Amino acid sequence: MTAADLDSLLSNAVLPHLDIFGALGLFLGFASGIMPRRSLILVAAAACSVCFALHFAHLGAYTGAAMCSISVMQSLVAALAIGERARPAWIVLLFAGSSLLAAGLTLATWNGWPSACAGIGALLATLARLQAHPQAMRRLFFAASSCWAVHNWLVGSVFGLTGDCLTLSALAFALLRGARPRTAVPATA
Repeated sequence: MTAADLDSLLSNAVLPHLDIFGALGLFLGFASGIMPRRSLILVAAAACSVCFALHFAHLGAYTGAAMCSISVMQSLVAALAIGERARPAWIVLLFAGSSLLAAGLTLATWNGWPSACAGIGALLATLARLQAHPQAMRRLFFAASSCWAVHNWLVGSVFGLTGDCLTLSALAFALLRGARPRTAVPATA
């Protein structure tokens, strides 16, 4: 096999799965992780979900596209309505309703294992957005991202799988860092 044959093989295997929405989604997903404020994180995550919804639609992964659309709504609502104070009671009802919608859309767009993974990942992410404790949120997001990684592997989303690998690595680091017992600093006399 020559270098030209290898280049052609790689181009034919990878390029059809790359699109501008996947690239922009990967960028926005990374950017959301480094945003300084909770509201900016959620708005960037919503923009990321818009891009991945379009990316998954381009790939024909309609359950993933539907779940990303629900994520857009949840992220924007969380950014605008959930603050440092207690969250309004209607938030739980809205998120419960969107979970029912996610289940219905998963069934309506059923495509086997990819749909199951996207649906379960979306429901776990919904539960994560409702958590008050960061470690509990991270555990649920880790489980959700694991489901999404399988979905993205099954549908051939290079950008989605890359983003999932980065997310899982960051969450694992944060979970391990948060699990270490904190040692008290001795007082100096």
